[in-house]
Amino acid sequence: MGYVSAVPHPRIEAEPPESSAGRRTVAIALLLGALGATVVLLASGRTWARGSAAVGGGTLPLTADGRAVTGLPAALAIVGLAALVAVFAVRGRGRLLVSGLLALSGLGAALSAVAAADDRRALDERAATATADTAARVVELTHTAWPYITASGAALILLAGLLALRFGRSWPAMGGRYERDGSPRTRTPAPVDPDRPEDLWKALDRGEDPTD
Repeated sequence: MGYVSAVPHPRIEAEPPESSAGRRTVAIALLLGALGATVVLLASGRTWARGSAAVGGGTLPLTADGRAVTGLPAALAIVGLAALVAVFAVRGRGRLLVSGLLALSGLGAALSAVAAADDRRALDERAATATADTAARVVELTHTAWPYITASGAALILLAGLLALRFGRSWPAMGGRYERDGSPRTRTPAPVDPDRPEDLWKALDRGEDPTD
């Protein structure tokens, strides 16, 4: 005859799938947003276009980086970084709005980078300055792949925003030492043995009155 215990076995409750997925996506969104913003900021500083301007009997080589062509991707990447941090500082509808801002900043940075991939205005302006001729135009114009690398980084920011929109409700928020109703948690003081001097000193160090 087998042994029958009157003590019930502990029940292991499965974690809700949505909550588990939400916690996993926090790290993914942070990685995507930070990496995407870094790529955009670095790629915006690279040479996007090359050309030359006719000066006297020769030519003057000219280059333009991404920020000279358009400063919008870099600016939106900074907005995206701020929104990524702010996602964890707000709750409810505020988190939804900030998540939308994060996604829109990534989308805007990607579109602006692609739209400026074949832009020539920055080099035309430099050609006019170099030749002191407002009608001068850059010649032998070529473009690099950096605008598209910028757009790929912006796409990562967009993905981070979409993850925040989908799973942001289950993400933790800053200020976890407060309860959900906004009131600070009360801390139960450690018991003090009046016969042990070390306990009295520890209580004084914590700002407690051991004589209470």
